[in-house]
Amino acid sequence: MFKDNKEPVKISELGEFKLIEHLTQNIKLNHDSSKIGIGDDAAVLFHGDKDTVVSTDMLVEGVHFDMVFTPLKHLGYKAVVVNLSDIYAMNATPTQITVSLAISSKYSANAIEEIYEGMMLAAKKYNIDIVGGDTTSSFSGLVISITAIGEIEKDKAVLRSGAKENDLIVLSGDVGGAYVGLTVLQEEKAVWKVNPNSQPDFSGKDYILGRQLKPEARKDIVELLKKLEVKPNAMIDVSDGLSSEIKHICKQSNVGCNIYEEKIPIDPLTYNTAREYELDPTMCALNGGEDYELLFTIAQSDYDKIKGNPNLTVIGHITPKESGTNLVTTGGSVTPLKAQGWDGFAGKEE
Repeated sequence: MFKDNKEPVKISELGEFKLIEHLTQNIKLNHDSSKIGIGDDAAVLFHGDKDTVVSTDMLVEGVHFDMVFTPLKHLGYKAVVVNLSDIYAMNATPTQITVSLAISSKYSANAIEEIYEGMMLAAKKYNIDIVGGDTTSSFSGLVISITAIGEIEKDKAVLRSGAKENDLIVLSGDVGGAYVGLTVLQEEKAVWKVNPNSQPDFSGKDYILGRQLKPEARKDIVELLKKLEVKPNAMIDVSDGLSSEIKHICKQSNVGCNIYEEKIPIDPLTYNTAREYELDPTMCALNGGEDYELLFTIAQSDYDKIKGNPNLTVIGHITPKESGTNLVTTGGSVTPLKAQGWDGFAGKEE
């Protein structure tokens, strides 16, 4: 335990995931209704004929968003969507959310109303109810905490721990766009700080800016998989980076993986803008995060059901644990995957 250390252990030395793992390692579930606890995208509770799925997420000003370039309505919308994404990553359907805000004095009631307008737009689009929450004051900016509640048929939740050797690794949509969009916004902010009279040039960058400021949860993918009669063996949403997420699946499933660089879907605008800013598009795709796509594994026997679908890309396969988690580059070399996604405690790549 940290309390037994002679010297204080800095949170930044551990990083977010190691801190969570340490703090929760001794937590035990005492109720039969608590089916799945800490460690997945959401908890799973059993009530009657269906399981209840619960997840919570927090957005903190200065850590997760920058008010210099974040529209208030977009912020409210995004705050809801990132929580719903965790519910969809369990193969479940979100039904309600609660909203808690810590608000500093620099925000007017009008500003908070605009944030709520964004939340209500998201609630309408995804057919969920806002059923409660809390507000309090803050001395350090705005904090938004949302708890999402969903439901799924009994024992149908898809966990991170179900991947099997020889499973295919499938990714929805494309990745890297949110990170490259953030890079564009940060670069324009730097120009503005030098010259406050300058006007940002975002022409032609709508897609990647939208990926960062107004992402969408992949409700359509969950519905598509049900229509195709494909139940993933393991699933997670891509919030912290593709490399981090596949490593989560592999660790909890006790397996390894091979991801193929040439198979990773990257939008042309993401690719070209990354090059424009002297970034490696593959690294943006692997480590950028905030794309909120769904990453999952399926049995090879289900391949024909998803083959050719423009929304889904097979990017690799599951291997024995001893093989490790690897990226097979376009040139054919094999290199270990590193989890370099965003770490909110270290404030840098992990």
